[in-house]
Amino acid sequence: MLNTFAISVDDLTVVRGGNTVISNLTVSVAHGSVTGLLGPSGCGKSTLIRAIAGIQVIRSGSVRVLDSTAGSTEARRTVAYVTQASSVYPDLTVLQNLRYFAALAGSDASAVREALTNVGLVDKSDTLAGDLSGGQLTRVSLAAALLADPDLYLLDEPTVGLDPVLRRDLWQLFHDLADSGKTLLISSHVMDEAGRCDRVLLMREGRLIADASPAELRARAGTPDLEQAFLRLAEAEVA
Repeated sequence: MLNTFAISVDDLTVVRGGNTVISNLTVSVAHGSVTGLLGPSGCGKSTLIRAIAGIQVIRSGSVRVLDSTAGSTEARRTVAYVTQASSVYPDLTVLQNLRYFAALAGSDASAVREALTNVGLVDKSDTLAGDLSGGQLTRVSLAAALLADPDLYLLDEPTVGLDPVLRRDLWQLFHDLADSGKTLLISSHVMDEAGRCDRVLLMREGRLIADASPAELRARAGTPDLEQAFLRLAEAEVA
């Protein structure tokens, strides 16, 4: 029987360079949801995503993804991880990159066209990836992930450097994917993006300080402003 949760993290501790980056963190993410992982830079968001992807050495605890151990062969077949760093070939055009990843995923030319359209890069098809901006490179990586048709998307700050229209369109794409049964965990340090999520995980200094819907966060902090809500919750945590 399929577990209720796509991601289950239990008592996770990660130590890097002698510093505890994540401390005794427990959290679950439901299937078919768009979950935001928010908090300031350096709070442990990327480390948590790496642990869920199965590429981060952990000190203790467990991480399960889609009923498999994170990083196992079974999990890797159904998980797409889009990092902040570019994962495409700079000496190939956008289209050549996507054709290559499509061949690996067993996808056809129509899937490539659809992926290009979904990330708003049709007009950049013949541009070398090395000539793209950082935000555009991230979108090429996202398109490559779409071609693999995974069950779980781990997206590390995918909307950084994008204009408001592109951000809106990508968030609509994320919700369309969730509506089709996919699960998305999306990190950001921009608090207004919390309002676009079904559920929000707020991190501070390697700890989870809130796991709630945007409406619940506003009610708990007593403010309609999500950035102010985070500040109040962070201050309460320190106190």
